[in-house]
Amino acid sequence: MVSMAKDQPFPPFKAFRAETLVAAVAARLSATAQAASRCRACVLSTTRKAVVFGAGTARSGVVFIGEAPGKQEDEQGVPFVGRSGRVLDEMLAKIGIQRDDVYICNVIKCRPPSNRDPRPEETTACAHFLRAQLDAVRPRALCALGLHAARWLLSTHLPMAELRGRIMDYNGVPTLATYHPAALLRNPKLKTNAWEDFKRLRSIVEEVAAREAQ
Repeated sequence: MVSMAKDQPFPPFKAFRAETLVAAVAARLSATAQAASRCRACVLSTTRKAVVFGAGTARSGVVFIGEAPGKQEDEQGVPFVGRSGRVLDEMLAKIGIQRDDVYICNVIKCRPPSNRDPRPEETTACAHFLRAQLDAVRPRALCALGLHAARWLLSTHLPMAELRGRIMDYNGVPTLATYHPAALLRNPKLKTNAWEDFKRLRSIVEEVAAREAQ
């Protein structure tokens, strides 16, 4: 676990969306998830155990996007479980947001064998599902977890060192890039920068919510 005991936690997030909107988003996502469960568009459909579509809700308007499911995700059908998931949960708790109040998904919905990098044709085959998820949730803010997700969202080949720490744009949505939780497990020194990114994410979402309320 990546310790963050010295960081002061934020108060609980309260700028939630109306439950009617949240329910409508869930209905749209369910229909897309059913289509994804039948997908045979690339070779990953022959090796997967489960389609890992996404998890969470649109209550806060925050969407996290990773690269692809790993072994445990493939077994459970849920994104960001295991050690990486616990790191993400911990960082969310520190900014006062619960996992159930954000939406979490990956660029690729099926696990690449041996956790290899997704191939371009696999990313292309899955892209319409991710676009449908984002269209349904209508994010207040996006957070790309890791370089692959950042490059997909931002259509760039810049390294993470040049992407993180900036507020960027995906189709009019403020977008941040930060390190994948797995990277924090491998290199705890990255935690300080990741914590700054999560604090900025919370501030952005509150600013967007405040504008919506005007």
